[in-house]
Amino acid sequence: MLRGMRKASSNWLGKTIMAVVMGVLIISFGVWGIADIFKGFGQSTLAKVGGTEISLNEFRQTYTERLQQISRQFGRPLTPDQARAFGLDRQVLQQTIAEAALDEEARRIGLGQSDEQIRQVIMNDPNFKGVGGSFDPNRFQALIRNFGYTEQRYVSEQRKVSLRRQITGTIGAGLEPPKAMIDVLTRFQNEQRAIEFVRLDAAQAGTIDAPSPETLAAYFEDHKVQFRAPEYRKISFVVVSPEEIGKWSEVSDEDAKKVFDQRKDRLGTPEKRQIHQIVFPNAAEAQTARERLAGGMSFEDLGKERGLSASDVDLGLVTKSSLDPAVGDAAFSLPAGEISQPIQGRLGTAIVKVDKIEPGAEANYASVVGDIKREIATERARVKIADLRDKMEDERGGGASVIDAAQKLGLAAVTVDAVDRSGRAPNGQPVSSIPQGLDVVSQAFNTDVGVDNDSISFKGGYVWYDVLAITPSRDRNLDEVRDQVEARWRQDQIAAKLKTKATEMVQKLEQGDKLSDEAAAISAKVETATGFKRDDSPAGVPANVISAVFRTAKDGVGQTAVSGGSEVIIFRVTDIVEPALDAASDAVKKLKDSLDRALTDEQVASYVNKLETDIGTTINQAAFAQVTGANQ
Repeated sequence: MLRGMRKASSNWLGKTIMAVVMGVLIISFGVWGIADIFKGFGQSTLAKVGGTEISLNEFRQTYTERLQQISRQFGRPLTPDQARAFGLDRQVLQQTIAEAALDEEARRIGLGQSDEQIRQVIMNDPNFKGVGGSFDPNRFQALIRNFGYTEQRYVSEQRKVSLRRQITGTIGAGLEPPKAMIDVLTRFQNEQRAIEFVRLDAAQAGTIDAPSPETLAAYFEDHKVQFRAPEYRKISFVVVSPEEIGKWSEVSDEDAKKVFDQRKDRLGTPEKRQIHQIVFPNAAEAQTARERLAGGMSFEDLGKERGLSASDVDLGLVTKSSLDPAVGDAAFSLPAGEISQPIQGRLGTAIVKVDKIEPGAEANYASVVGDIKREIATERARVKIADLRDKMEDERGGGASVIDAAQKLGLAAVTVDAVDRSGRAPNGQPVSSIPQGLDVVSQAFNTDVGVDNDSISFKGGYVWYDVLAITPSRDRNLDEVRDQVEARWRQDQIAAKLKTKATEMVQKLEQGDKLSDEAAAISAKVETATGFKRDDSPAGVPANVISAVFRTAKDGVGQTAVSGGSEVIIFRVTDIVEPALDAASDAVKKLKDSLDRALTDEQVASYVNKLETDIGTTINQAAFAQVTGANQ
């Protein structure tokens, strides 16, 4: 169950689950203190929450899929060590436990969700709509099957998500941030500063003589670990996804033309008209006004007479679909400059005038046929995914390698001769044959040659992979990396000289010297940046310099190394502007909304924390370490 839930939450259920639960429970986790509730368990159980037992396999699949999702967001594979450093292991564990606790509480208090409400949620889910824009039962069945659901199980999971939202929504309702908090944060966010600054770079470092062989050798020995060759792995993989399979599908012009005809109105550019409109409470008033307009009175004057502003009367350039149907029919049948007869609409009797007409443009089949065919092919391919998955698993279960199984099924396998943990080839460049967002590298580095690995979920499909060979990490000798070593040594020399020079300049500035005089002495230019806030990125000023500036008092000076120390920026704070507080401004409203969410998150986190304690939560520490790689 949890594996299926996580697959869904990494795609189209994610907004529902993550916005209500995941973002707030990380805070709860810190309050909760997990170390106090680790207990002994059987090997197959990872945690117990009340009467709910979370199995080791369920959590392993959940954690692996979450790791893949984060890796796609980063754009590169995330190793288990990196995931633990980010706290991902604890976050996923806490989310899993929190969901189980909320499910237990929903059962205890007797919450329910009607079948009709769940049906409406599913029917309105855009992921289940076909190429015609309406709910497609076949697409629904194919998608939930690909995510490991039966229809009954999917409905059950949707019901649980809805019940969790009922609980968390009730707990967080009605919270208001204190005015003092809003004032302090507004000042913090909107304070503005101005600086003058000078850049020191390689030109100010002076001449760096080439290192002697002995110096270079000694530097290499001291920094040998930085030049060590990483471990490489040779891998093969095959991608089975709607996008990939869709590339092979043939779509006829007849099928594409049918979809084009269904969408023709949406694909083209609709006609637009500049419309003036006044609505009257009854037909008699409207007819009297129509006669006055026909006699030369303007729409603007009539509107003023009725207490309407120019923007109330002028609807702007609009499409027919944006108007009341009856008003739209009448307005779009008039010539430009004409005034309509009274029109009975849903909100009263209206009179409209057409000032300008922008003709629409019909969609051109030739210009969109490629996109339509690709969409149809991808849609059809979704249905084939489950069949190919079963066949691939049968081949793998029979001992076939990824390459052999792919060949037998007519799929295209990819072989990468050498890739390191960061997804780079020996030449230091990213491996281009690995699709963007596919976390096959980190998975390959967590297994071994000859292991039958589980498939990876990817873009609505699956990826199977094998590790074919492993080249261990090793120390390189100086001759292999001499150019790199000398370049690194030179960078360090420049950084050291710049730091010394910058420190001397700062000391002189603190004693009263002018930055312009110091800059002239070293042939550097004084630059300025004004009116920037903490989160701004003024041109030419790195983020770490901005942070240092906001830690410095007015007229204070400082230095910050950038670009790995190959450049140092020396600055003086010339002005600090305290913001004026305007409670009605958009910025303050957005801040208040953000604080509302944060307070709600904290309230929900505290509730779930208490809920977990009352229900009773225990965790198998050994199993948790095994799944997340902490015991390796």
